[in-house]
Amino acid sequence: MPLSNRSTLTQYLIEQRRRFPGASGELNALLLDVSLACKAIARAVALGELGGSSGDVELAGGAINVQGEVQKKLDVLSNEVFIRRNEWSGHLAGLASEEMAEPYQIPANYPRGKYLLVFDPLDGSSNIDVNVSVGSIFSILRAPDEVIQTGRDVKEADFMQPGSTQVAAGYALYGPTTMLMLSVGNGVAGFTLSCAACPTT
Repeated sequence: MPLSNRSTLTQYLIEQRRRFPGASGELNALLLDVSLACKAIARAVALGELGGSSGDVELAGGAINVQGEVQKKLDVLSNEVFIRRNEWSGHLAGLASEEMAEPYQIPANYPRGKYLLVFDPLDGSSNIDVNVSVGSIFSILRAPDEVIQTGRDVKEADFMQPGSTQVAAGYALYGPTTMLMLSVGNGVAGFTLSCAACPTT
């Protein structure tokens, strides 16, 4: 890749972290995990039918998400990618998704952290079969002190926080190019995925 003055996501996160000398770096690591999930979803979306993940979920009686929408195979796959890429690192106390009726608990064999991740893993998936842009939306919140101190399982009320309490938020757009738009409380930054960085597995 030729040298340029453009910042990578990692460089941007390091620069933002320098604004808070006492920061642990956990938020940076969590955001990089989220970006890895978005890269994997971008690949699945790009493969379309060739990847075998197009169409509706085939379950008895169909599969409906919490918004009352029919789930697509890519909805379920994207949700699983977000969970697997983020549950293990020790940065999260729990996750909540449009594709799950209840918050996702961090498995007992993984450490728990101080953040909550809320996401729609594949917004606009009902349009996927006609090759329209789709995306992932996410928000990062601090877990309530009680959750951190007691280690109790998260519940829906823990995620019901004012928008002003968000630590970071953003979306990935999967179209002709994959873009990640991100705010960590100091404006909004945009990043374009380089094909050289696309995951192969």
